[in-house]
Amino acid sequence: MVTFQSQVLVLNASYEAINVCNLRRAIKMIVKGKARSEEVSESSEIRAASLNIKIPLVIRLVSYVHIPHLAIKFSRKNVFVRDQYMCQYCGAKPTKQLLTLDHVMPRSRNGNTGWENMVVACLKCNNQKGDRTPVEAQMALKRKPKAPTIISHLHPNHQSYDPSWKKYLYL
Repeated sequence: MVTFQSQVLVLNASYEAINVCNLRRAIKMIVKGKARSEEVSESSEIRAASLNIKIPLVIRLVSYVHIPHLAIKFSRKNVFVRDQYMCQYCGAKPTKQLLTLDHVMPRSRNGNTGWENMVVACLKCNNQKGDRTPVEAQMALKRKPKAPTIISHLHPNHQSYDPSWKKYLYL
């Protein structure tokens, strides 16, 4: 069911994914001439006295908007989102209360607190690893930690999406 809170992918004029907005905002941008529909729902439309608009799934801005490099802010929540609330050592997805953040290179060995050195770990794995590196603890990481890009932040594993987004997110 389509509601005004449904998500719409927003592309820059260069077809670069820059945001996700709700349907109400997308329709306002289309009606004002600031955006055009790129992908629409074939089964749904909005009807008004003077126009019919097919429900947009993807919109593209009419004019290019310069957006400086979009760096995702480093935070506990964003590390959990990046790692999809999954332990990066054993792959378990326990409740949020049983998840912790782990320094891949321990702080006692001058490991920093940043995107490339922090991963989500369950309590069991974090205690097992302790003050050692993953190699010393013989615990392999599921994925090498790195800073997320705006594209990976919009990745469908993080929120519901329409399959028509896939070609614009380079997945």
